Amino acid sequence: MSKVDILLGLQWGDEGKGKVVDVLTSDYNVVARFQGGPNAGHSLEFNNIKHVLHNIPSGVFHPGCINVIGNGVVIDPIVFAEEIHSLEKLGVNLKKSLKISKKAHLILPSHRELDAASEAVKGKEKIGSTLKGIGPTYMDKTGRNGIRVGDILLPDFRERYNFLKNKHKEILKQYNYNSNIEQHEDAWFKGVAILSQYDLIDSEYELNQYIEQGKKVLAEGAQGTLLDIDFGSYPFVTSSNTICAGACTGLGIAPHRVGEVYGIFKAYCTRVGSGPFPTELNNEFGEKIRKVGVEYGATTGRPRRCGWLDLVALKYAIMLNGVTQLIMTKSDVLSSFESIKVAVAYRVNGVETDRIPYDINSPIEPVYKEFKGWMCDISGFKSADDLPEELLAYIQFVEHETGVPVRIVSVGPSRDETIVRE
Repeated sequence: MSKVDILLGLQWGDEGKGKVVDVLTSDYNVVARFQGGPNAGHSLEFNNIKHVLHNIPSGVFHPGCINVIGNGVVIDPIVFAEEIHSLEKLGVNLKKSLKISKKAHLILPSHRELDAASEAVKGKEKIGSTLKGIGPTYMDKTGRNGIRVGDILLPDFRERYNFLKNKHKEILKQYNYNSNIEQHEDAWFKGVAILSQYDLIDSEYELNQYIEQGKKVLAEGAQGTLLDIDFGSYPFVTSSNTICAGACTGLGIAPHRVGEVYGIFKAYCTRVGSGPFPTELNNEFGEKIRKVGVEYGATTGRPRRCGWLDLVALKYAIMLNGVTQLIMTKSDVLSSFESIKVAVAYRVNGVETDRIPYDINSPIEPVYKEFKGWMCDISGFKSADDLPEELLAYIQFVEHETGVPVRIVSVGPSRDETIVRE
């Protein structure tokens, strides 16, 4: 019997999960997304072409790999249809390789309207939603009002849709929000028709069957640990469990089935939208990281806030997820920095701590350790033996502090710009 390996982000998302899944997929028979929705933007780059996936798992470019959208995911049929169309133009046909859980929830046009209305009313207190309707869809899920993929197959699907839409319209009246739900319905139902052409499955049964058969399964997370609904920087979080435990509930696999847990982190930190960010650099260094790293949201296009690596937050994320192997991305972005800092502790109300405080929105002063930069272009390096001493010192410090090995170092955006360390 095989185990399910899990790959997830350890920061505020955008760590480079899409590329790493694509790199690792050749070792797996199945790649399964376990939470999130089209607010995810998993970027993959090869053959000088950049691809951004939102709902569809990142194993789609490997022939023979089965891709599963799990029950913990929320799907917008409009975005799904656009993704399918984009992939078909690249010659990727997913009819045989893509399977979708009947228990995954659908994002309605009215969910997107509710998202926009909710953010608008918050004003300066807005959480930085991607406005994709994710939050309202998960609210309907936990409120037991949601529409699921399997409902497409039921004779009263239209009635279920209209009932929920009308309920949303009543809520929108309370916001005094002018909605345009009907203008999106035609595209939405066309998306539903495309969705229904794929293999809609009881994914919990099929995934466990794959495990019993000895197939290698990789669970792919979206967003990042610090955006987890329970353990992230609340309320500036996403609406699902982004941590390792979310793979169990989002796919229907038991905890003892979990094998390796790959935790991905950038060599620095970024964040999109509002919320606390202790190591944020509102200066020329932050701007340089953004420019060199092309730090703009893959889904929203918004400029990402940039800052130094935060070891307090990283160790917290490693603890929550039981990470067994670390993967460091975007080390090449820091190649032109003479010195690099890492936050090793926080100072809160004058007291130094190595823990994230409950009120993470309170003033936090990072305590930094400084490292000498490697000051050379590493993007063409192919072996761990090629890496400069300064970068190795940086990596070894992270390993020593976290107690977890850094197995993979990404030195560029392309699939082949990846170094595996023994």
